[in-house]
Amino acid sequence: MADHFDALETRPPQQREQALLAALPAQVRQAQQHSAALGRILAGVQASAVTSRAALARLPVTRKSELLALQQASRPADPFGGFAAVVRGPRMPRIFASPGPIYEPDVASSDYWRVGRALYAAGFRQGDLVHNAFSYHMTPGAFMMESGAHALGCTVFPAGTGQTEQQLAAIADLRPGGYSGTPSFLRILLEKAREAGQDVSCIRKALVTGEACPPSLRDWFAEQGVAVYQCYATADLGLIAYETAAREGLVIDEGVIVEIVRPGTGDPVPDGEVGELVITTLNPHYPLIRFGTGDLSAVLPGSCPSGRTNQRIKGWMGRADQTTKIKGMFVHPGQVAEVAKRFPQVLRARLVVSGEMANDQMTLRVEASEALDGLAERLGEAVRDVTKLRGAIELLAPGSLPNDGKVIEDARSYK
Repeated sequence: MADHFDALETRPPQQREQALLAALPAQVRQAQQHSAALGRILAGVQASAVTSRAALARLPVTRKSELLALQQASRPADPFGGFAAVVRGPRMPRIFASPGPIYEPDVASSDYWRVGRALYAAGFRQGDLVHNAFSYHMTPGAFMMESGAHALGCTVFPAGTGQTEQQLAAIADLRPGGYSGTPSFLRILLEKAREAGQDVSCIRKALVTGEACPPSLRDWFAEQGVAVYQCYATADLGLIAYETAAREGLVIDEGVIVEIVRPGTGDPVPDGEVGELVITTLNPHYPLIRFGTGDLSAVLPGSCPSGRTNQRIKGWMGRADQTTKIKGMFVHPGQVAEVAKRFPQVLRARLVVSGEMANDQMTLRVEASEALDGLAERLGEAVRDVTKLRGAIELLAPGSLPNDGKVIEDARSYK
């Protein structure tokens, strides 16, 4: 158990899957009964029948843009847009704001966002002092890390952002063993310390999130003596996945159900194919069911060499919202998916927009299981019907399109 946060991380995958699916009906029922917005979204759904991934995949996806629109429509009466299943008072000590603004409730419970698991995997232990450099202003990032650190028995220095010289002085005085924050600010601290001749070698580990930390930057941190780990978390959902010492993708958290769907749809893609991350949380207070994050990723095969048996994802691979304006009209990934669904021969499709100087041209590149006579012409008609725009059709052999999650590729020249 010394290498793992709890026994859930190493349970047999089948046991985990059974437990997650067994919890689904109660979570759907909780959402229907205590979240006004999800009560409407899931109207007519028989909660007791949602006991499989196939049944879950038939439920509608609620994307962040829709959550924001519902929140905006209900303010100021309900800043959460009917999604929260907890009311203000002792159970809701804080309200946070994320860009949008989207408002999120805090709930009075230990490690509400479940970040303790990610901190443990990054080497944090009871008695550590954590230099927490996330903002304590409006947004929940600092509180997410702080609550996870407290769950491990760590002490936290609430450094926040900015005031680099004062932060370096505090590090020199307090000698924290770990850092939490963005990778870019950690680099600033280390570089400023080197320029000033200050000793910050006490920081030996870090959990970072909020922005990309490519292998080259991770290696740079290692050269400075800091082992940096990443996690993927959002204010709405809490921890989604986290890095381990194996450095092979991100292990999915035990408190969420992860699907990867074709962008613009709610249709799960095969393991290994890049798509949008859709999350169902088992949090009863903010019971988001099939919440579209708008982020791209893919499932990795096998399990983590660290002994954790949950699925792994590759990490953040871009944004799924590829909506593009073509000849003055918006074209959405869902429209490309609608065209493809009309033809059983179509395996995958990508709309490529090219041209320069306001001379937009679009080509639908299609992987087809068989190139039937007239298929290209019928696809062209469907494109015009769905998008109200004309486009060329290019039929390709299966496996020709890159596996990067792109449904709309903007290849226009803006010089």
